[in-house]
Amino acid sequence: MPLSQDKKAYRPGPKHHFESLRLHYLRDLLTKVGKTSQPWVATLVRTIFDQPDAAEVHAQFGRVVDALEAKLPAAAGHLSAAEADLLAFTAVPREIWRQIWSSNPQERLNRELRRRTDVVGIFPSRDAIIRLVGAVLMEQNDEWTEARRYMGLEILAKIGGGPIPADTAEEVNAIHAISA
Repeated sequence: MPLSQDKKAYRPGPKHHFESLRLHYLRDLLTKVGKTSQPWVATLVRTIFDQPDAAEVHAQFGRVVDALEAKLPAAAGHLSAAEADLLAFTAVPREIWRQIWSSNPQERLNRELRRRTDVVGIFPSRDAIIRLVGAVLMEQNDEWTEARRYMGLEILAKIGGGPIPADTAEEVNAIHAISA
């Protein structure tokens, strides 16, 4: 994936995971500093995420920006502009930071989709691939709902998402149409 070479801060789209945000942002930030400074900057930025609680993460972010300001003001400005995106994970309980950082469930789902579509090889129509992918997604949803819960209900309750609404008639019809 090519990285942006412009001067604006990295702004992730809705499909980005936090892990890829950290990785790609760090790569983008390192393009703003010289080769000799890159290991120091990378180590410094990684210390932000090694803190035990949200208050320390924010405090360390400020210390990192201050340290960069003295030697690399362009990198410090770039990092400051991305503060809200980089520290968004601190809004949830510490117990699930690891799950938020990880893109393993998405990667596992992508591998399963790739495996199933490779078995078929060539699809006769667009509808056929939509049915197969829809069936795989429904199967994975059922598995995560019933067997493996990535985040426990008590943790999700702490986040305060509120009750999950029941499926609407449109959602049910769309699911039946995909699986038909």
